[in-house]
Parts: sequence; C-alpha cells; structure tokens
Amino acid sequence: MRTTPSLKLSTRLVAFVTMIVIGAVFILFVGGALSIKQLGQEYTKYSVSSMVKVIDQQLLEHIDTSEFRRWIPQIIKASNVIELELSTDNSVVFEYHDTERTYDVARLITISNQLTLHPSYTISVKVLPPYIGYDYSIGALSSLTLAFALIAICLVQGLRWLQGQLQGSELLEERGRMILAGRVEQYAVGDHLEWPYTASEALDKLIAELQDARQERSRFDTFIRSHAFQDQLTGAVNRLSFDNRLESTLTESNAAGGIIMVQVNNWIDIKEACSKEQQDRFIVMLGEVITNCVSRFPDVVFARYFTDTFAILVPNQSLENVSNLVSQLLKQIGKLTPLLGLDAENWLHAGMTVYRQGERKSDILNEVETALKSAQLEGSNNWSCFNKKSKPSSERGSVRWRTLFDKQLTPDKLILIKQPCFLLNEQGGIEQIHEEIFSRIIDEQRLVLKASKFSPAVRQVGYEKQLDRSVLFNLVKYLKQDKQSSCYSVNLYAQPFKYRTHFNWFRDELLQLTPDQRKRLSFEFLEGPMVTHLDVMRNVLRMISGLGCKVIVNQAGRTILSLHYIKDSKIDYLKLHRSLVRNIEGRSENQLYIRSLIGACTNTKTKVIAVGVETQREWQQLQELGIDGGQGRFFAKESDFISAVPVSTTKVTATILGKRNRWKNKAN
Repeated sequence: MRTTPSLKLSTRLVAFVTMIVIGAVFILFVGGALSIKQLGQEYTKYSVSSMVKVIDQQLLEHIDTSEFRRWIPQIIKASNVIELELSTDNSVVFEYHDTERTYDVARLITISNQLTLHPSYTISVKVLPPYIGYDYSIGALSSLTLAFALIAICLVQGLRWLQGQLQGSELLEERGRMILAGRVEQYAVGDHLEWPYTASEALDKLIAELQDARQERSRFDTFIRSHAFQDQLTGAVNRLSFDNRLESTLTESNAAGGIIMVQVNNWIDIKEACSKEQQDRFIVMLGEVITNCVSRFPDVVFARYFTDTFAILVPNQSLENVSNLVSQLLKQIGKLTPLLGLDAENWLHAGMTVYRQGERKSDILNEVETALKSAQLEGSNNWSCFNKKSKPSSERGSVRWRTLFDKQLTPDKLILIKQPCFLLNEQGGIEQIHEEIFSRIIDEQRLVLKASKFSPAVRQVGYEKQLDRSVLFNLVKYLKQDKQSSCYSVNLYAQPFKYRTHFNWFRDELLQLTPDQRKRLSFEFLEGPMVTHLDVMRNVLRMISGLGCKVIVNQAGRTILSLHYIKDSKIDYLKLHRSLVRNIEGRSENQLYIRSLIGACTNTKTKVIAVGVETQREWQQLQELGIDGGQGRFFAKESDFISAVPVSTTKVTATILGKRNRWKNKAN
C-alpha cells in the first residue's frame, strides 16, 4: 500500500540543493586547507635547504669555528629553527638550542640533510610548523571571506527562488492531500498558481465529472425508487408501497391506528367531460390538500391507491383522532371546486376503519372499502366508519400523553432494552458491532409500552428533548461505571437540535466521557427528520464524528428521499426500514429498492444494514442482494439493559377479534 510522503516536494529539493552546496563548500574548504598546509611545508623545506646551502658554502671557506658560532644563530632565528645539530661521523661540530621561545616538542618538524660540498657532514634541523601563531587576518583572507559570503548569499537567494517556483506544486500536493482526506467538495477547483498547470486542470475536470456522475447516480437511484414506490403525478407513495407499510405495521407489537380511504365519485364521467390536463391538475390539488391535513401526524403514510382513490395510514392514533382527521379532510377538500361532470353535493366520499396488531391486511382493506361504499350509498359528500366489535384497547389524547410523559420520561423510571446488531465479515460470518438501545415506559395501567407505540405521541406533543436526555443520562452513567468494551447505539431525535441549547448540552455530555468511552457510542437518527433539518444536522453529525462516535441513519427507505446526504456527511451505517425487509424473498420491487440503496452507498464508507430480519430466507435473500449486515430476532432477541424502579406490570395477551377476552389479567 502506497503511503503519502511526509516531506513536501519543495522541502526535499531545497534540502537536496542545500546539501550539495554545503558539501561543495566543505570540499573546497578542506582542499584549500590541505593545499595551504602543503604549501607551508614546501616553504619550510625550501627555507631549510637554503640555510643548509649557506652553511655548506661557509664550511668550504674554512671559516673559524668562533666566527661560525657568531653569525649562524642569526640565520637560524630567521628560519624559525629551534634546534640545529651539525655533526660528522665521529663528533658534533656545532649544536644550537633556542631557549627563548616556548614550543611543543611533539609539533616540531625534523629535517636531516647531508651537505653537498662536505658529504661527511650531516645537519639535523628541527623547525616550527608553518603558520603557527598566526591569527585570522581579514586583509590576508579577504578574498576567501568574500567568496564564502557570496556563496551563502547566492544559496539563500537561490533557495528562495526555488521555493517560489515550487509553490504551485506545493499547492497541488496539498490539494491532493485534502482530496485523499475526503474533502473533495471544498477543493473541487484548484488555485490558479498550481503547477503543473495541465495536472491541475485535469484534476479540476475529473472532479467536476465525478461530482456530476455522483449527482446523476443519486438522481438515477431516486428515479428507480420513486418509480417503484411513488406516484409520479402527486408525489405520494403508490399502492404497492402502501400495502407493504400496512402489512409491516400490522406485525409490530401493540400496533394500532386507523386507515382512511378517500375517493372521487363518478371519475369515469369526468374523463369524458374534461381533458387530461384538467384531470391531472385536479388530482394534484386534491393530493396537496390531503397532505396539508395529515402532515401534523407523525409517521403518516399517504398514498394514491387508485386513479381516483387516496389511502391514508395513520399509525398509533386513537379512533377519536382519526375520526376528527376524516372530518377535517372532507371539510378542506369540500372547499375545492369540483370538475365539470361532478355533482357538487355528491362527489366526495371517505371510509375509515381502525386496526390493531395481528389483523390481516386483506381484512383491513375490506373493512375500509366497506365503509367507503356505505358513505357512497348515502348519496352525499360524507364519510363512514366501519363498525368493529373490537377496537384498540388504549386511546389517549394529547393531554393524557403529556401527563404520562411527565411522570415516566425521567431517568429513574425509563426502561432500556438492547438488541445486538451484526456485520458480515470477509469469511462470510457475522460479528457484533454494537447493541441498539430501545426505550420502554409504563402507562397508567402498568402496561409496558414500546417506543414504536409512544414515539409518535412524543413527537406530536413535543417531548423529544426530555426522552433523549433521559436515555443519554442513563447510558452515560452506565458507561462511566462499566469496565467492559461493548458498544451501544442510541436513538435520538433530530428536531431538538434546532435549538443551540440542546446542541450545547449534547456536546457537553459527550465531552464528559473519555475518548475510549466515546468510541463505544453510536447515535441513530430517523432519515426523514434528519434530511428535513439537514442544514442543522450537518454540524451535529460532524461533531459526533469528530469526537470519535459513529453516525447511523435508521428507517432508511421509509420515504422516497435523495441519498446525496451520504456523500455530504460521514454516515457510518444505513439501517433499512423493516417494511423493506419483511418477506423480501417474494417481493421483487423491494429487492430493486434495496439494490438501489446499496448502489448509492458504493464507493463510500457507509454500510447498509437490514433491520427486522426474522427468517433464514430473508437473510439469504439479503445476502444475495449485497447487504453488509443485519439486525433482528433471527440473530438475537431483545434483552434487558437498564431497568427502572421495580414495579408490578401486567401484560395483556393477544385477543381474537370479535371474541371476548376471558384471559385478560386485571391490574394489581
């Protein structure tokens, strides 16, 4: 694997040139010093040889020894001779020692010569080495000093020029580092000083094409998903998606809610009286009115069921709330001007029914169609409710929910359970990556309510902040005491992060933990609200990743959204909605949808995880589609994590519709 060099190109070149210049100067300095030393030695030898010639000539003239001793010391001192000895084979003719100067005997140079004119005489001389006792002289060495100064000045100026010439390559290299670090969008266009210019322009062009390809891929994936599960005219989900969501909802624990079906009467007559453009315009307006009415309820599924029929799934709402919603729908839709061919007093009808866990999808649809036909038989714009013998056991309004949340959404009363999540490894096995934390509360009848039951009410009455703080308080307290290395995933709401105080609280809670403890945490956000508040959530996601925690998006695919946010933010895991996974082996449309989601995460660090895996067939089909991991009862069931203060709870067993529940336990 290639690694990025730690030194810049200009730094390496500057270091190389500097080393070459310093090496050349050092070689020149050493060579000059050796040359000066050699010249000094040659000068000393020449001086001694000249003195020896004079002595040899004087001996030839038979000068008296006393005369010899008188003038020879003057010559010796002029030649820096310290010791001189003139001798024959039998005796010493003359000997001289300079006692006036202090010197180191070890440094003296000894030269012995045989006289030319008197071969029987040998002269031995010890002289001081050349340049001894001399100090640095500016005048004498001015040329050498100037040379070194010019070399230093030229070196500095040359290095500055070289750095200026290589600034463009440094900018290009720094840009490459940032691109490798994942900051492609910020460095999509290079600086005009980048060099080589052709490489910079090529990089700009490739990044532009890559971004366009990513956007096109995202648009294409969204196009596939929208054509598979979305009505192209109104933007609502289609019949297939609605049936999938209804079937998945009916399998959830303690599921309850309502189904509404709105139909325009005598649509066949409209086709003959109005053009296609008028019909489409009217259907779009009708869809907008319905969307505005149902938008205040969380997790609502709005679908165009048939050409002239709309269906609405309102989960976790009481019969009273659903009835009020139908009345409001008819009132708002009645303000529209009907098309030509419609009776203004009898063109709009609605049917309603309620459901609960365990009922069959076909029975629910038959009930709402029966209610719709009942409304049509009355001959006016009205709605009808299917009269069921068994209705949802618990119906709460906003006031009752608020009262319950004020009592139960506290750290000491909240119940937390956990379920492990697994990731496929290279060997084909699974390994646990974290345990997802779910919350439970106890209602007035001491029944345990799942998060899927009370979460819509939490969002409707605005208690998201209280729930998040209670859950995180318990988990942080547990992590500070826990000595194990298990990782945990916490579900958080995106809406409270619109307020700066909530963001600061969340940041301060994470900063209280050590880096090792933060690495054990993951945070999950619902895809729909997160994308809605993406401008605010970008800073939150960046802060979570910067502190070492994981970012997870759950319930992916519940609505038709563009997945371009995966490229903008650091998403570690993408968890699919349960409705996409349910009976995936027999649903080709869901398989296409999941393939599209997996393809959108290609070339990113995001792993796609299927949630709600129940059977071996589902898991095998998901593996064939290329899923990265799974979570559900097929792998492991939920288990207790942090329990509230012990209370006696009563659990109601499932009942058969239309039968009296003889085995219902009474509250203690």
